[in-house]
Amino acid sequence: MPAQWTGRLVGEIHNAGLTIKQVAAEAGLNDKYVSQVLNADTESPKAEQKLRAALIRLCEKEKE
Repeated sequence: MPAQWTGRLVGEIHNAGLTIKQVAAEAGLNDKYVSQVLNADTESPKAEQKLRAALIRLCEKEKE
C-alpha cells in the first residue's frame, strides 16, 4: 500500500498543472523510479523531501 504522502503529493502535482515527469526531472530523478516510489513498488526515505522541494521550485518558477 502506498504511503499517505504519495497521494497528497500526486494531488498537489495535478492541482499545480504539472506532471510527475516534470517534477521528477526537477528533482533529478528518473520518472520511472518516481512512479515506482509513488506506487509503493520501491521505498525511498528521501524521495518525499526531494519531490516536494522540486514541486515548490516548479511552482515558484510558474509565478515568475
